Amino acid sequence: MNVQSMRFNRLDLNLLIGLDVLLTECSITRAARRLCLSQSAASGILARLREYFNDELLVQSGRNMAPTPLALSLMQPVRDILMKIKQTVETAVEFRPEATTRHFRVVASDFVSSVVLTHLTAQLNHVAPFVTMEILQPNERSMSQLERGEIDILLMPERYLSRSYPSEVLFSDDFNCIVWNDNADVGERLTETDYRRLGHVATSFGSHQQFAFDEWFYKSIGLNRRIEVVCSSFNMLPQFVIGTQRIATLQRQLALQLARYYPIRVLETPVSVPRIIECMQWHQSNHNDPAHIWLRSMLRRAAQANTGGAEDTYCAMPGTQEPIGADSSWTGPIMPESLKGALAS
Repeated sequence: MNVQSMRFNRLDLNLLIGLDVLLTECSITRAARRLCLSQSAASGILARLREYFNDELLVQSGRNMAPTPLALSLMQPVRDILMKIKQTVETAVEFRPEATTRHFRVVASDFVSSVVLTHLTAQLNHVAPFVTMEILQPNERSMSQLERGEIDILLMPERYLSRSYPSEVLFSDDFNCIVWNDNADVGERLTETDYRRLGHVATSFGSHQQFAFDEWFYKSIGLNRRIEVVCSSFNMLPQFVIGTQRIATLQRQLALQLARYYPIRVLETPVSVPRIIECMQWHQSNHNDPAHIWLRSMLRRAAQANTGGAEDTYCAMPGTQEPIGADSSWTGPIMPESLKGALAS
């Protein structure tokens, strides 16, 4: 085989990357953006693929493009081939943390970034000075990015995990409320009456505006808070509380961290929220990669040192894990007494 042309049975193997991106995006414009090519160059790749497979692969469907049956049958095999190549290339050299120049892409909320990843990256600066890390905010595309091998690790609450990939509990945390120090409407403790009466600041993520765990839970038990402000970052919550009578509900460890820098009080939540279980998840192809094994061990250490780690750490493999949440102490929504009466009437 002529290595320079990288052809196999007349197919330029470099086109496989373009095929994977085109079938994933179903858009020449978006594919060109991801491939860092001009739109005409991406169109040229599609034309060559159509000629080779003797199939349209992508056809116009209204304002969008849709894959043909042949294209659908190619999607997973092509992705598997590219993942296998990536895995082979990255594990071909003996892994040494102090010398590696590996680049890791991690998806994590700013909560996990603040309480775990800041400490992890500080450690990496000493033990693996040439490692680089890119931290991305979670959104509705995060899981598909994991499937395509575009990210190394997802750090997210247990309820958002996929059952198709390995995962492990990293740590857990309770919830507290924060209010401005000079909020005269809230005394030394926050009552349920206060909680229902006053305005709230909430957090949501992605273009679909998916609310954080606390709002999802409260809606599941029928408690509708008066949300006055929605922001996209947990670290921004104090800024929308200060100078107002509003309340924000967030993870205890982050609340205590923020209270060192902002004029806020940290109070117990009047309506209990289940502990949030934060996990890490990765693609099966990375499971035995020495660099990935090392990164996961560093994440465990950082979580243990700065959050206490997980009470019941477990590693779930695809096809063997229990239903998500089975290890959690949460047995179901805890209905506040006032709501029990309201719903019964």
